[in-house]
Amino acid sequence: MSKIRITKQFTFETGHALYGYDGKCKNVHGHSYKLSVTVIGIPITDNNHVKYGMVIDFGDLKKIVKEEIVDVFDHATVFNQNTPHIELAKELQKREHHVILVDYQPTSENMVIDFAKKIKNRLPDSIKLHSLKLQETESSFAEWYQSDN
Repeated sequence: MSKIRITKQFTFETGHALYGYDGKCKNVHGHSYKLSVTVIGIPITDNNHVKYGMVIDFGDLKKIVKEEIVDVFDHATVFNQNTPHIELAKELQKREHHVILVDYQPTSENMVIDFAKKIKNRLPDSIKLHSLKLQETESSFAEWYQSDN
């Protein structure tokens, strides 16, 4: 049977700052991110299976991505833990703000790599992550493809 790709899209709001950057993005700011998650697999052929004809139930994919990405990053501020932004992060945390400290510069490129690792770890063995597209603005996005990695 043919392999099929299916895609589910998600949205979330996240703030970040790029330490050491030479433009406006060195300042704390936010984006309305759009994440497209594409998986690939063979549709279930057992007509007695409750998920007959599906590669993966869109609801199951939604659960994985919401738990690993959307619910974690939505309305959070992301900082690289290895920069002086750590002081700002600590102050925000004291004021009960949702802060995520990562070990990378929180660019769309690095975030999409992080997201790919998290999603891949949760997928059933029969389903492979094909690609991710993380859109930061209407005209700017980063893409991750399994075939490139």
